[in-house]
Amino acid sequence: MTHENPIASKYLQPGLFGVSCPVIYVGLMALSLVLFSLANTGTAQQPIRITDDDRDMVYNDLAKEAEAMIRQHSLLKKIIKAAGPGIAHIEAKKRPKQPANSKRRPVVIEEAGSGVVIQYRGLFYVITNFHVIEDAAAADIQVEIGGKLFSPRRLVHDRETDLSVLELTSKNLQPSRLGNSDQIEIGDFVVAVGSPFGLSHSVSYGIISARHRHDLDLGPQGVQYQDFFQTDAAINPGNSGGPLINLKGEVIGINTAIASNSGGSDGIGFSIPMNMTMRVVGDLIDYGRVRRGFLGVSMDSRYDYSKASSLGLDLAYGALVTAVTPGSPAFHSELKIGDVILEYDGARVDNDSHLVTKVSMTKVNSTVPVKVFRSGRYRTVDVIIRDRKGFASK
Repeated sequence: MTHENPIASKYLQPGLFGVSCPVIYVGLMALSLVLFSLANTGTAQQPIRITDDDRDMVYNDLAKEAEAMIRQHSLLKKIIKAAGPGIAHIEAKKRPKQPANSKRRPVVIEEAGSGVVIQYRGLFYVITNFHVIEDAAAADIQVEIGGKLFSPRRLVHDRETDLSVLELTSKNLQPSRLGNSDQIEIGDFVVAVGSPFGLSHSVSYGIISARHRHDLDLGPQGVQYQDFFQTDAAINPGNSGGPLINLKGEVIGINTAIASNSGGSDGIGFSIPMNMTMRVVGDLIDYGRVRRGFLGVSMDSRYDYSKASSLGLDLAYGALVTAVTPGSPAFHSELKIGDVILEYDGARVDNDSHLVTKVSMTKVNSTVPVKVFRSGRYRTVDVIIRDRKGFASK
């Protein structure tokens, strides 16, 4: 079997998993210092010689160091034990479409990935990345959960966020517990579980390295709406769709991509936050599509410090409005050409693409405060976000 083929650019490739643990690193470093000290008590070419009392003291020190590491590993084992039943291994036979007049034999690509089991409105589903099962029919997908095999009865996808949902018929699964990804901070400890290179239920761990990563070059297919967690978990092809888990055993992200020069883990992985994931998944299950929020503004993609300075701003962040769609939410809230949108729903707006993602992920018909800079003054307007589909032809 060949496994997940990278579809991204040279530097960013879909896949996931891994990590280096600060706790273990500190413990091993302390042990290394002890051994270094012992090594210097003897000559360079001779075995280390210490007294029985000194040796007992070293053993006591090792026991203390080991107990601290054992406690940390005990927590890690509990996390895996609790989260394990809600993690799926996925294998798909993908049949890419060929031109109608092609004389080549149909190509079948076997791919392995990971997934997260959830329960939604009383039914069980598996969340995974779209690129894991792209071009595969339901009959060509096999899902393994707790040693049992399942075939999904329905598939729904959202290419623009690289998420897919597989509906299962089973009624006796143990779903994952989902955490509030909005509460995650840089430095939080996380665990990743998945199927790197087809090796199911492989575990790695690390920390959250950054939040709100966007504007990443994810290859020709790309991911249009990005708001990733960055983690130093070792992520490799085959881990796509697997969970990123917090210390409470809750899934707080779906592992999706890596930044890599080699195609393997370089310690820079990206995960879709769970709150964003469930916003997409809920719509996919309920409506068969994602009801994307619509604001109704065009923005200057070349907005920079010089333009910000000319408008009276000291920092070049936000999105500069260049047009307002008649009849749109922006029009009715009296957003104007020349406004710089600095905050959306209480969060800073980095640039135009960041705003597009935030609006797209907003629940339709919700009221959102938008902070703008206009004519040298700050003001906040409330906008009722509508379904983009209603404005598609305008």
